[in-house]
Amino acid sequence: MINTQEILVYITVFLAVAYLVKKYFYKPKKAVKSCGKDKCGCH
Repeated sequence: MINTQEILVYITVFLAVAYLVKKYFYKPKKAVKSCGKDKCGCH
């Protein structure tokens, strides 16, 4: 029988693994920040 403490441990481990995967393996798309259509980079 699984008790409440084991469920909390499993949830914590899952969140830790998900965080590490997101931090090290997920590459977000780079957003282009420009002020106009010519991408002058004035900001």
